[in-house]
Amino acid sequence: MAQMLLKRGETTKPDASKALALLVRERLGLSDEATVSIAEIACGEPACGGAETIILVMRSGFATESITLKMPVASVGEDDLGLALAAYKSSQ
Repeated sequence: MAQMLLKRGETTKPDASKALALLVRERLGLSDEATVSIAEIACGEPACGGAETIILVMRSGFATESITLKMPVASVGEDDLGLALAAYKSSQ
């Protein structure tokens, strides 16, 4: 089940977070028992555009996996996610 952790005052639409969580779940072939958490946090780096997206993947028996994209949730597209996942996998 996809979970969204949004803080009060964040401007991200829940639909963007939900869509991204579903895309992560699909791309990684996760079971229903896995949890995908999407968070948008403030980022002071110019490359972020003011916000960055943090994706957490939590599976029983595994360490929590974290993937960061230097852009707001609503700006993350399929290609952006694909590049982030590829970079993450190559770092493992």
